[in-house]
Amino acid sequence: MLNFIWGGMILIGILYAAFHGTMPEVGEAALTSARDAVNLCITMLGVMGLWLGLMEVARASGIMERLTKRLQPALHFLFPNIPARHPSLEAIGINLIANLLGLGWAATPAGLKAMEELSELEKERKNPEYLTEGNRRASNEMCTFLVLNISSLQLIPVNVIAYRSQYGSASPTAVIAPAIAATLFSTVVAVAYCKIMGAKTCRSTKKL
Repeated sequence: MLNFIWGGMILIGILYAAFHGTMPEVGEAALTSARDAVNLCITMLGVMGLWLGLMEVARASGIMERLTKRLQPALHFLFPNIPARHPSLEAIGINLIANLLGLGWAATPAGLKAMEELSELEKERKNPEYLTEGNRRASNEMCTFLVLNISSLQLIPVNVIAYRSQYGSASPTAVIAPAIAATLFSTVVAVAYCKIMGAKTCRSTKKL
């Protein structure tokens, strides 16, 4: 659907420029935008390399492990049905820490690992949907984890800061406070929603 929307917008723009004699301006804007896109990619590559390198240093030095242990009470509150010291909790912890720092690139591998471990957990629970191949439904823990990733509380919005710096903002870090407020609100709403829906699911299961 998005391909059709973007394709339609481009086509409308070209037709409008053709009828109003502004095709040279459209061509110049396309070339300028292409150059800016390459420059932005190079900038983001450097930012990504820096923060991913810091994450690897933190992981190798044991900082990530200690931070994950500090998160255990919060993880137990969010995922009360996951057994203590289950491998999924470590992956979830790393994912949440990476998201807190605005490192979506570093959060993705840990998120995939967490989903794999949660799937294995359902097999250990002998959930019929996970013992056979086919259409599998996401567990409550999977849904909660996904919603938390979407809400994504961020203390340092690295991407936005990099974009603002690239495009000449006088104060690239001015967005930090609004970003924290917005993502904190979205995360609180996400946690409340997951708890309410989880309680409804538990009551429905007990009735069955």
